[in-house]
This record gives sequence, structure tokens and C-alpha cells, in this order.
Amino acid sequence: MGVAIAIETPLQDDVRDLVAELNAYLRPLSPPQFQFQMTVEQMADAKTTLFVARDATGRAVGMGALKLETAGLAEVKRMFTRPEVRGQRVGSALLAAVEALARQKGVTELKLETGVGEGFVPAHRVYERGGFTPCGAFLDYPDSGHSAFFAKRLR
Repeated sequence: MGVAIAIETPLQDDVRDLVAELNAYLRPLSPPQFQFQMTVEQMADAKTTLFVARDATGRAVGMGALKLETAGLAEVKRMFTRPEVRGQRVGSALLAAVEALARQKGVTELKLETGVGEGFVPAHRVYERGGFTPCGAFLDYPDSGHSAFFAKRLR
């Protein structure tokens, strides 16, 4: 299945649907106080760029965002692919698009927070295949045992 990946506004109904689907998937996997979910309104902030993957029919099948944090540091946010495209490298393509934009913007370190447990194993594989390695907690994320942290040096 071929997909097209482009920067889009998160303030679209089909992106809202993707976010709702992601949140529904995550809800049972971690305690609520350890889920750090951005809303579409937060993703529309100038410091965040959203990539949307669309199939040949134009249906949104995945997303991933780059959030600029401090000088040289950016975060991968809201990575998600719909179940029907999992295993087709859509997540890897989204991650590559996020990383390419980070490099363009002069980011020297890209980090991310995700959950732990069986439900997150596929995501961990995508990140590790993308060159990310485990790291410690960063920014204001608590080191709770409910999160896994990954980093990748870009320069």
C-alpha cells in the first residue's frame, strides 16, 4: 500500500478522528496521570508540525508530529498508524519525515516518550529501527516506570 505523507493542519475532522482513535488505544494501557497526550489544538501551536499519512483514496491512516522544545532539542509526538496499515512501514516513513524536518530546523537531538508493556512493543521496534536508543526521562516527564524514553543524536 502506497501512502503520501505531508504536513497538514491537525484541525481537520479526519485528523481529530485519528487522535481519538489513538487516545482510545492508549487509554487502557497506562494510568491516566502518565498519559501525555496533545490535543489537536495543542498540535496546532506554532512549535509543532504535524505529518499525516494518507492512502491512495485520501484517507488519513497515520500521523506523527515534531514539537520544538529548547535550542537543539525537539520531541516526536502523537505517532500513530491505523491497524490496517501496521506492518507496512507507514510508521517508519512518518518517523523519517519528522526526523528530516528536525534536521532542516537545526535540531541536534530528537527525543520521545512512549509507554511500556506489550501494547507498546511495536512502537518501540519502529523507534529502534529508526536509530533511537533508550534514554532517561527528559523535560518534565516523570521517571515513573510507566514511560519509556528514546533519543537520537542528529549531529
